[in-house]
Amino acid sequence: MALLNVQNMRIEFASRRGTLVAVDGLNLTLQKGEILGVVGESGAGKSTVGNAIIGLLEPPGKLTAGEISLAGTRIDALGPAELRAMRGRRIGMIFQDPLTSLDPLQTVESQLVETMQVHLRLSHAEACLRAIDALKQVGIPEPELRVKQYPHQFSGGMRQRVVIALALCCEPEVIIADEPTTALDVSIQAQILDLLRKLCKEKEVGMIIITHDMGVIADITDRVAVLYRGKLVEEGPTQKILGDPDHEYTRSLISAVPRPDIKLHRFPMVTYIEDVRTPAKPLDIATHWLGQRRDFGTREAGPLVETRNLGMQFTLKNAFLKRNRRTLDAVKQLNVSIREGEVFGLVGESGSGKSTVARLIAGLYTPSSGSVHFNGTELTGLKDEKAQNAFRRQIQMVFQDPFSSLNPRMRVLDIVAEPIRFHRLTENETQTRAVVHDLLDVVGLGAQAAKRFPHEFSGGQRQRICIARALATRPRFLICDEPTSALDVSIQAQILNLLKDLQETLGLTMLFISHDLPVIRQMCDRVGVMRHGELLEVADTETLFKAPQHPYSQHLLSLMPKLSDMSREGLDVVAA
Repeated sequence: MALLNVQNMRIEFASRRGTLVAVDGLNLTLQKGEILGVVGESGAGKSTVGNAIIGLLEPPGKLTAGEISLAGTRIDALGPAELRAMRGRRIGMIFQDPLTSLDPLQTVESQLVETMQVHLRLSHAEACLRAIDALKQVGIPEPELRVKQYPHQFSGGMRQRVVIALALCCEPEVIIADEPTTALDVSIQAQILDLLRKLCKEKEVGMIIITHDMGVIADITDRVAVLYRGKLVEEGPTQKILGDPDHEYTRSLISAVPRPDIKLHRFPMVTYIEDVRTPAKPLDIATHWLGQRRDFGTREAGPLVETRNLGMQFTLKNAFLKRNRRTLDAVKQLNVSIREGEVFGLVGESGSGKSTVARLIAGLYTPSSGSVHFNGTELTGLKDEKAQNAFRRQIQMVFQDPFSSLNPRMRVLDIVAEPIRFHRLTENETQTRAVVHDLLDVVGLGAQAAKRFPHEFSGGQRQRICIARALATRPRFLICDEPTSALDVSIQAQILNLLKDLQETLGLTMLFISHDLPVIRQMCDRVGVMRHGELLEVADTETLFKAPQHPYSQHLLSLMPKLSDMSREGLDVVAA
């Protein structure tokens, strides 16, 4: 008997515009100790399937046909109280978005303790000890201290590890992992995957892992199911699906995985998809709104962006007496320069200070020491709001978490138009709307997306909204903090090709932060490696990947996924 059995699943979403069939006739089985990978496009129905299994399908979504059974017992018809008892205890869920799946008003300890006390009937003291052990298992340093902190005090990767600890703490029979390694660097990803694999094999836990990361699929899964527009197009052993897929869509999907071994001029596209945005002719930047003259003043000699002895210190534990305070040096004496027109990459493990550097340069954090210079002007010394706004227009940022960086109460039109209106870049509202529609078309969403709210989009689509908003001021310097971590490989290829085109045509300067080393190799001209707030090595991209000098750089590159077993049929390899 299968541990989990899904038969003829059909999920529909009713709306004023008609009924959307998100999942149609899906059949899946999961055995004890087995890891099943579910892959497909953003919007293919992967997360919907996971939510339906655990009973978290939100209205107007509805399971209109089919059955879901756990160890022979049907669970899709359970009442609310029975579902609550099952969630966390028998089926654990690792959500894609760590910030919105954690309670911002409770400490990590209280959330872990509450879960374990409800399901395992432990005393408070026993639950506290297990909470510390759970954080230690997922690789969070100083768990005794950090368990007392709130979610916002963790980096994106650290928050994801907390979510994983929360899902594993009650030792469930089935784990549904929705993009569990999205926010994790390669070293922590390897650690987490080893933990999940060991858990499944030793305790016979079944796991469904929903991901767009083919490296994760190749590394951890036993079988793979490929979804396309809510339907199962192919299923089989991992080696067969990745090495010799039968379906044209699967072959096209695998071909779009970024190459770790060679630098290409452009990312291969998933050509099977009928609605991939392929313009009849290339975007004419000379006549396009994005390419119109940007009045940014005199071009100064030297680097466009420079940090001098930049430091950032956070207080972990406050106290009246200074000697009792606990602090964290997130960035230590950072000196880096970024030339105009180049793409500078930052890599390093979660918590190494990459995102903190981005926020310091963007002016979202005030540094504890040192300074940030942009085009010869010290930004940290600007006090006049008008002068600050002039530089804010030139520096835009695409954040790692698309959902929490979008206002859920605003329509997409107003989200993208907000910076245009603030900086008065258009003459009237009619022109503003036209520009927004054009930007949405450029990022592959289409003008019709302007009428909708962020919650109506998938994770990948929300990230494209963020990119459209960042481009709205026609910036000179674009900071991309894990811009493709929420995107499947085909949408990732579209977005990265778009960023490459804009960078080359406009001479756009970029700071590109990512834990995806193959993406870093394809996107960046130079790369800096960070660890514990320090910049360890800076080198040209190909030099770093072929002959890294620092031992930590060598260690990171050794963990890069090896996808030699994947089929590369139809891949047009054009070396840069």
